Amino acid sequence: MQRTIDKEQFGPWALITGASSGIGKEFARQIAASGINIVLVARREALLKEAGAEFSENYGVKHRVVALDLTEDGFMGKLASVTVDLDIGLVISNAGTGSPGRFLTKSRDEMATLLRLNTLAHLDIAYHFGKRLARRGCGGLLFVGAMGADKGIPYMANDAGAKSYVQSFSESLHVEWKPLGVHVTVLPPGLTDTPVLAKFGLGPKKMSMKPMKVEQCVSEGLKALQEKPLAHYSGACEPDHERSYPGQRGAGHDGEED
Repeated sequence: MQRTIDKEQFGPWALITGASSGIGKEFARQIAASGINIVLVARREALLKEAGAEFSENYGVKHRVVALDLTEDGFMGKLASVTVDLDIGLVISNAGTGSPGRFLTKSRDEMATLLRLNTLAHLDIAYHFGKRLARRGCGGLLFVGAMGADKGIPYMANDAGAKSYVQSFSESLHVEWKPLGVHVTVLPPGLTDTPVLAKFGLGPKKMSMKPMKVEQCVSEGLKALQEKPLAHYSGACEPDHERSYPGQRGAGHDGEED
């Protein structure tokens, strides 16, 4: 499943964070397949270069690789400087991860670092690129959230709280930016087959429901962005807090790691 998006409205360049694997990489692929040039942002430069070369060869688009750690203070200055010459019409703010476990046994510093990645990075990206999109009078910003953002997730308290921020933040900007011609959507992915599942010790054989393909998740997100709904739960799946709490098993599921 692949979604083609309007390159006149959302091109000629798109920027994707967390683009080295999983959902972020698939966003980059489907956007490139629409004929839109891509800026790939993540920590793992080698993987970004590999993906960029592949998508440029397959779809005839330009690409730019930006190796950045979005948990570091001041990352936005570098990202702004290396994209100042590009007409960016679409931003996919996808970088994020989780760390399941009992709150009182977690490292405070680790939780603070994750909080910067899962909240402040989205704020900085929205503030900088939102101004640019508003000046264009068209374009889009899609945030990748997480299931459970509306009710919380025991054993992922810090992560769920951060995703609640992303959910509310996105829904607020959806209304504020609509008169500016800028589409804003939040995508809380349903259970999706990405490397994060393995990271958290999950897999198809351990789960009671089959994870959806990453192609479907991304296709639904891009469709939602174009149709301007407030939020889209990929896979038409609403949160189910009675099924399992990942930290109880030392595993969990969240968005893509930067």
